[in-house]
Amino acid sequence: EVQLVESGGGLVQAGGSLRLSCATSGFTFDEYAIGWFRQAPGKEREGVLCISRTDAGTYTYYLDSVKGRFTISSDNATNTMYLQMNTLKPEDTAAYYCAADELECQIRMDYWGKGTLVTVSS
Repeated sequence: EVQLVESGGGLVQAGGSLRLSCATSGFTFDEYAIGWFRQAPGKEREGVLCISRTDAGTYTYYLDSVKGRFTISSDNATNTMYLQMNTLKPEDTAAYYCAADELECQIRMDYWGKGTLVTVSS
């Protein structure tokens, strides 16, 4: 059974940092597309960062508004994925979800965690 469990959310002031973790199990970690998505109140879910692994290579997709501030990393030994968020802004406030897909990064990933809430105060 595929499982993804997020942790690390919380309340932070604008300009601060947070690191989210996603513990995964039930699938071969480095063979799936994995990524972070978010959904703010009243808005649609959007992709934040995602690593897609294809025969042509490994690609990392970034939401434009987080470029230079957020980074994604993973530890294949522990099947854990991280989202380092720096210089946080109030507009980054959202529920953050980690997700995995057997094929590629897409808005409808195959597997999802339950999310962790990030609140950035001004």
